[in-house]
Amino acid sequence: MKKFTVTFVTALCVLGLAGMARAAEPLKLVAKYKMPATVKGRFDHLGVDLRGNRLFLAAESAHEVLVFNLRTGQFLRAITGIGIPHAIFCREDLNRIYITDGGAGELKIYDGKSYRLLKSVKLKVDSDSIGYDPASHYLYIDDGGGDAHETFSMFSVVNTTTGEKVADTQIDGDTLEAMALEKSSPRIYVNNRAKNEISVIDRKTHKLIASWPVTMGKFNVAMALDEASHRLFVGCRGGQIVVFDTRTGKELQALSIPKGIDDLIFDLAHKRLYATCGSADGAIAVYQETDPDHYKSLGEVPSAPGGKNEVLVPQLGRLYVTVPPQPPAAGEVYVYQVQ
Repeated sequence: MKKFTVTFVTALCVLGLAGMARAAEPLKLVAKYKMPATVKGRFDHLGVDLRGNRLFLAAESAHEVLVFNLRTGQFLRAITGIGIPHAIFCREDLNRIYITDGGAGELKIYDGKSYRLLKSVKLKVDSDSIGYDPASHYLYIDDGGGDAHETFSMFSVVNTTTGEKVADTQIDGDTLEAMALEKSSPRIYVNNRAKNEISVIDRKTHKLIASWPVTMGKFNVAMALDEASHRLFVGCRGGQIVVFDTRTGKELQALSIPKGIDDLIFDLAHKRLYATCGSADGAIAVYQETDPDHYKSLGEVPSAPGGKNEVLVPQLGRLYVTVPPQPPAAGEVYVYQVQ
C-alpha cells in the first residue's frame, strides 16, 4: 500500500508538472491558413490592415502579394505584377497599400479597395525593408547596394500622403536590413549587415550620426526596440540576439537562438521577444524581459521549415508566421495565440 501511495503521488506530481509546463507555453498554435496550391517558392515579410481585416504575405518567387482575411484565414486574392515583393505597409486612414518591389526598384502604391496601382515611386533595385513614422507619415526604405552593383546602399524616404520621395541618404555598405524608429527622438536604427554594425540616422537631417559595431553576433538582419527601457535588440543569423543600450551604443549581452532568423518582434504588452528562425525544422525562440538587464528563455515554439517571417497583431493577441510550401504540401500561415 505504501509503494502504491508513493507511486500514485509521484504520478500526480509528474502530471502536475506537465500541466504547468503546458500552461507556461508562451504561444499556442490555434489555426493554419492555407495558401493556394499554385503558390511556390520563397516568401518575405507580412503586413496587416486591422481596420480592413486583412493579412498580406509577400510571395517573392510568385511575384505577388497574397491577401487573406485576418481573422478567418480565407484567401481573398493576390496582388500581381510585382517583380520581387519584400515589405508591405497599409495606411489604414487612406486605405492605401505600399509594397517595396526589389525587382523593379520601386515603392508601389495601391488603392486598398480596388487594388488598383496608383503610383510607382522610383528607387534603386533591391528595395526591401521599411519603417513607418506615424507622426510625419514618412516611410523609410532600404534600397540599392549589391544588387545595384554598388558598394553603398540608399536609405530613402517617401511621404505616404503625397507619394513623393523626400530624401536619400547614402550609407557605406552594400546590404541594409531591418530598422527600428524611436518615437521620443529623431533617431532611426538600421542593420548594416555588410559592415556588421548598426547605422544610426537622424530623421530630421537625414544624416548618419553614428555607427555601432556588432561584435557579439554575425549577419545582423532583424531588429526590435524597447524604447522605454533603452534597449535595442539585433537578431543575427549566426544564432544570437545582441542587446544594445541605446543611450551609449554599447553591446550588453547576446541571447542564444537557432540560426536563420529573419524577423524579430518585441511584444510590449508581455515584455517578450519573438524570434522566427527558419533553419532546420523552424522555431520561434521566445525570451521574457524580466528587467532591461535580464532575459529569461521561455523555450522554442515549433513552427516549420522556412518559417522565418512573422507579424504580431497585439489587438488580437496573435502572432502570424509564414510557412513556405513543402511540396507536395501547400504553404500555410501558422497562427499563434499569445498566452
